[in-house]
Amino acid sequence: MEEAPSTRVETNQTKAMGATQTESAGTDRNTNSSRNRPAPPGIMDRVRVARHDQRPYTMDYIERLFEDFIEIHGDRKFADDPALIAGMGFFHGQPVMIVGQQKGRDLKQRLHRNFGQAGPEGYRKALRAMELAEKFNRPIISFVDTPGAFPGLGAEERGIAEAIAYNLRTTSRLAVPILVVVIGEGGSGGALGIAVGDYIMMLENAWYSVIAPESCSAIIWRDQEHSEEAAANLHLTAEDLLRFGIIDEILPEPKDGAHTSFDETAHTVDEALARILPTLNAMPTEERLERRYAKFRKLGYVEEGTPV
Repeated sequence: MEEAPSTRVETNQTKAMGATQTESAGTDRNTNSSRNRPAPPGIMDRVRVARHDQRPYTMDYIERLFEDFIEIHGDRKFADDPALIAGMGFFHGQPVMIVGQQKGRDLKQRLHRNFGQAGPEGYRKALRAMELAEKFNRPIISFVDTPGAFPGLGAEERGIAEAIAYNLRTTSRLAVPILVVVIGEGGSGGALGIAVGDYIMMLENAWYSVIAPESCSAIIWRDQEHSEEAAANLHLTAEDLLRFGIIDEILPEPKDGAHTSFDETAHTVDEALARILPTLNAMPTEERLERRYAKFRKLGYVEEGTPV
């Protein structure tokens, strides 16, 4: 296995819930186009931190947070997808199911993991794992870190869009608690495919968006020189997403980023999960499902005249 080298909490949902390493576009509702919004300095710097090749990945958190982890392989339909990790383990003595995208440290690993871009087999494997969690009444903890789902021809032929859509429908109805942690990149539907949950946390330098800034710049300006401006208008930072109610909590990173201390970052995530999971466990299933539905149903709603 390859190795690289008291929590501030910002939350939307805690009160409403009852005080609660290895290899590891937004659009302004006014007459001006959102692309005219000036770009604050540094947003792309944070995107680059989220992409740092020594940033802790899903397996790094699994190694530090969970005991007796047993990985699940294969989707039972086509193949196994190394870009997506799934398996069972114990979190503070409680059996849980863990899913998450996995990148690689060096070129060999990155090719093996497909740079963290899962195909339909990966999302079907994740769904298989989550349905097992439902069967055995185990909470699900999901780690999101992907530039997006794999866009190759084979993935399209095998139904990548259908696989993600099926995940969205199914996970929205699972009776077990689901916690989501965006640990790096949250790229579009590839991220959302394992990010429907009851409580969503995000590391402060992570990003979560419908499209990467460079891709947005290429589409709108026909070059990548406007990536900073695109990033500003995508509202992809943790602070933006907390303000919009898309996430529930921002988890602080070490001063220079999560890659500077795997253990400190994992400790922060551990404390947050240990604080929220008991509340979700104690919540009646019907209430939890109603909250989950309402949480995602309201996304994208903007009142006319409200600045974004």
